[in-house]
Amino acid sequence: MYILFICCVIIIILAIISGFLMFWKVPLPTPYSTNKNTSEMVSIIIPARNEAKRITPLLKSLQLQQGIRFETILIDDGSTDKTACIADSYGIKVIQNDRLENGWIGKSAACWTGAKHANGDWLLFLDADTQLQTANSLQQIVLTYQRLGARGILSLQPYHTIRRPYENLSAIFNIIVMVGMSVFSIWKHRLKGAGAFGPCILCNKADYMNVGGHEVIRNAVMDDLALGEAFREAGAPVYCYGGRGVINFRMYPEGIGSLCEGWTKSFATASQETHPLVTFFISIWISGAFLSLPFFMLAGYAGGTDWTIIATFLYVLLFGQVSLFARRTGNFSYVVLAFYPLLFLFFTILFFWSIYLTHIRKTVSWRGRKIKL
Repeated sequence: MYILFICCVIIIILAIISGFLMFWKVPLPTPYSTNKNTSEMVSIIIPARNEAKRITPLLKSLQLQQGIRFETILIDDGSTDKTACIADSYGIKVIQNDRLENGWIGKSAACWTGAKHANGDWLLFLDADTQLQTANSLQQIVLTYQRLGARGILSLQPYHTIRRPYENLSAIFNIIVMVGMSVFSIWKHRLKGAGAFGPCILCNKADYMNVGGHEVIRNAVMDDLALGEAFREAGAPVYCYGGRGVINFRMYPEGIGSLCEGWTKSFATASQETHPLVTFFISIWISGAFLSLPFFMLAGYAGGTDWTIIATFLYVLLFGQVSLFARRTGNFSYVVLAFYPLLFLFFTILFFWSIYLTHIRKTVSWRGRKIKL
């Protein structure tokens, strides 16, 4: 029993160390400043399919933006609800794109259509469920891109806002999504990145067209990862930032069924793009999280006071780390995070279900569409 307890302690400590190595720091956009401006025109492109219940916050937030010249184009990707009508009521230019040519997947086709109709120097692709948090958010994104040289891609992962208890089930997924980009580790850009964050992508139009834009990734399920890879292969940089304080989103407000469908749609595919070293640390981290609860229970049952104190300390320590990481990505509940082994269990179940859908059935569903892989 003593050897078993020692092994548990070692694995959990290694998990905590691995966690910090893989998720060291998240850069945030340049703070707003009245002393900085840019003359570039930005074309905001919103690919949307059946987003009537989600798109209003984004459209309202766009109306408040200041300090930047921009146009907004919504590409209606075959919606069967009132998405187009809502966008039109806000004075947004709406383009219908309800026919997919052979080999195209919906979102990529919508983004490509929007880019071809854009008049701006820079293109900002925003998912319909995002929302700019302040009147200066667009300026912050643009100034950050300008500071980075205005080349390649700047992508932001929006901050996940939680309103209903079940939405906390996305906590571990959000952490892994950011960690899996491989650029937030202690080694930063020395590891090859996995791509870009799809909900918010800014690039200059010249780079986009030179690379081939979404046309060269027309059949990619994970268009964000594929687009980032296309830019890197063309020698253009790809920057990944956190969106806290600048842009947020609320994921899967329709219910837990939508949450499960959304995360299983592409998680197995995305995980293949993570750098092997980061994948190794993720595996250790998950193993330690799973082990912390059995170790705590076993120590209390058969380990005596000293081992119970050690097990409790390690459980609380890992809880603190999971909470730190989760709150970097969204306003997840500390109460729910206290039961983090169950969140890891939920993540693992959906991850293996995603593997089954991706590699065995080779079909996933999203927004009423069947996507063949």
